[in-house]
Amino acid sequence: MILKQFGGKVTANLKEIYEASANWKDGKFQNLEKTETAIKLSGLPGIIRKQLKGHTEGNPKNILPIVPFDENSFLKNDSSTKFTWYGHSVILMRLQNKTILIDPMLGDDASPIGPKRTKRFSSDTLELIKHLPEIDLMLITHDHYDHLDYESIVRLKSKTKNYFVALGLKRHLIAWGIDENSVSEFDWWDNKSFADIQITFTPTRHFSGRGLSSMAKCLWGGWNLKTASENIWFSGDGGYGNHFVEIGKKIGPIDIGFMECGQYCSDWSQIHMFPHESVQAAIDAKVKVAMPVHWSAFNLSYEHSWYEPAERFTHYAKQNALLTITPTMGEIFSIKSITEQWWKNYL
Repeated sequence: MILKQFGGKVTANLKEIYEASANWKDGKFQNLEKTETAIKLSGLPGIIRKQLKGHTEGNPKNILPIVPFDENSFLKNDSSTKFTWYGHSVILMRLQNKTILIDPMLGDDASPIGPKRTKRFSSDTLELIKHLPEIDLMLITHDHYDHLDYESIVRLKSKTKNYFVALGLKRHLIAWGIDENSVSEFDWWDNKSFADIQITFTPTRHFSGRGLSSMAKCLWGGWNLKTASENIWFSGDGGYGNHFVEIGKKIGPIDIGFMECGQYCSDWSQIHMFPHESVQAAIDAKVKVAMPVHWSAFNLSYEHSWYEPAERFTHYAKQNALLTITPTMGEIFSIKSITEQWWKNYL
């Protein structure tokens, strides 16, 4: 089981494919601007002490509930686009009468091979998979454990038709029994049509890897889904950078943006955005309505409470006249939904 978690290995043939990418240099994938992704050994003891101590409100006092899936409402054959968020970065979407699932990490542990477990704030989330409908397309941003979960993929395998994934990630899915013909890999700005949806892989400032030997051997990014009437963007993990302005120029304006906001820390500030940066990134990318994701499931940072990402994001968004939505986990919502700051009920 532990060995399976690491996924597929980089073979000589795969390395040739990766080397053909303009984003592969010096034996690994690179960011568009200089980025520190590794923690210096001299600072490691201090970080370990902070991790062990944690934040006083790093975890909620009680288990966070998830609204049961309403299949009839979700699959209702109408022209409206529907979304459901399952905490962290898991988005279920009904678009053009197709069901799309993004970064389906529904497991109960974001550190399955680490010395310290990172338990989920909600319980029995893998059981949610039983109630999900057939998945027409799965989108995966990168191969970190809190986005690509072995157990979730195995349980979803029988009901998923197609996979669009970051360049380098296909090898993991094949190692876990996914038909290679159902998987398409994307480099930054690659695009492909799916059921009248134009899907583009956008750049982020991050890194990847499921073990020391696989660091930066898979690309990382976000997803843009564009139809004749709607423009949707999932930012993906990453720090603030110049690429957001480029994204706004190339694919904006964007009707709704799912913005990475959570698990930030001064010790890794270049690879995860603080809330004010996430709001600015949405503005740069010309997002009309923004939703904070990458929070409310795991405690991966020792610098903020479990609810602070959403609280600060909505605060800065209001200051900058950026419209936001903050649905509860499991709730079916649309771009026009009116939502509340639900986390205040669990403080």
